[in-house]
Formats: sequence, structure tokens, C-alpha cells
Amino acid sequence: MTETQLARDKQRSGPPLYFFYRWLILAPMLALSTAALGSIITLVSFLGAPDWASRVFGTFWARLNMAVSFMSLEREGEEKIAAGQSYVVVANHQSLVDIYVIYGYLPLEIKWVMKQELRAVPVLGMACEAMGHIIIDRSNTEAALKSINDARHRIQGGISVVFFPEGTRSRTGALGQFKKGAFRLAQELQLPILPVTIHNTRRVLPSDGTAIVPGKVRLEIHDPIETKGAGPADVARLVNKCREVIAKSLEGEV
Repeated sequence: MTETQLARDKQRSGPPLYFFYRWLILAPMLALSTAALGSIITLVSFLGAPDWASRVFGTFWARLNMAVSFMSLEREGEEKIAAGQSYVVVANHQSLVDIYVIYGYLPLEIKWVMKQELRAVPVLGMACEAMGHIIIDRSNTEAALKSINDARHRIQGGISVVFFPEGTRSRTGALGQFKKGAFRLAQELQLPILPVTIHNTRRVLPSDGTAIVPGKVRLEIHDPIETKGAGPADVARLVNKCREVIAKSLEGEV
């Protein structure tokens, strides 16, 4: 941990007693929940039920970790999701806790597109791979596209795929440029794109911070963007339309 990170964490340490709670109780609980539930998920997945393990234990893991972190959530727009429909979900990315928000409270069965570095995280990496999440090498575009193409068969029957198209967490809260991979996949599979805006997670845990503080976050689900009939030439239009929706939702928050 750098001196800059320590200084920033001190400035946003939350209520005085929360400092002790964070390091003496919360940090061990987050590690224990990941180790215990990750092990259960891996076992259940190897026994032949990876989607069930993700839906039940993955969701519980995310909600439990939000609860013990004193994070509250407001969700809006869930009525815009059609039952049984698969989507390419596109969300902004401000914080590591975005994963808790989407995994715990987006009312869809999902597969993540995640960087291969997470494979090295003890228990968590093995559990993600066992559940069939799509692990890509961001340093090798050809290999990343092959990983996504090989996983196409998983995105059907109501199972959706989640992308953070900025590629990394925003350090300032400003929305970054979107990479085209999610939109190419949506166009090729003719699946609707579901824009999702995550609000205020940067205040709970900034991208360059190490200390979670209590806070209220919001998950905003937007109208799906249809891709039926779209061709390769329409990908740029889909990128711009989706980014405009999320950027408008974030206005005034940076």
C-alpha cells in the first residue's frame, strides 16, 4: 500500500469506530466468505451444476459482502428485463465493489468477461473458472476474441454476459471510452444490449483505494438496445448509443 493510498483512505475512513471494524472484522469476513463460498462453488460446479452454483452461492456471496460492508442499494428499471431473454450487459466500472452490485442484484443469470489475472487469486479464480465465466487475456486481442467466441454457447436460454467495456476501473469517475468487443458480440449473436449504470460505488471504494466505507449505491437498468438486423457496420453506432445512455445517467456525479 502506498503513502498516497494511506492518506486517501484516512481522509475517507468513515465513522471512527468503523476503522477498527474494517480491519478487525470486515477484512477477515470478506476473505473467509470468499474462501468458504468459493470452495463450495467450485465443488458444486465440478459436480455438474455450475449455473446453479453461480445463481445461488455467487449471488449470496455478493449480497453477504455488501451487507457486512454496510452498503445499501437502490435498484431501478428491473421491469425492463424480459423473462427468459439473454442480453449482452454493458456497465460502467468505478470500483471493485461493482462486482458485488451486479452479481448480487442484477436480476439475471450471468457470465462475466473477466481478465485472466483473476485466475491467480486463490479460490476466487478457480471458482470463476469452474462456473464458466469467460476469462480473457487483455494483452492478446486475438486470444481474447477466441475465448469469447468459444464461450458463445453459454450465452443462451436466459443466461446473459456482462462486460465492463471501459476495460478498467475509472480513476476519476469520468466515463472512459468503450471498447467494441461487447457490441460486436451482441451484433453477431443478434442479442439485445442492456445498458446498466452503477452509481456511487467510487465513494464506497475508489479504484485506487484499499478501504471500504459505508454508503448507498444505485443500480440503474436502462431500456435494452435492439440489435436485430444490425450488421458489422452498425457496431460503432451501437457503441455510441450505449455510451450516451450511461454518460447521460452519470451527469453531475464526477
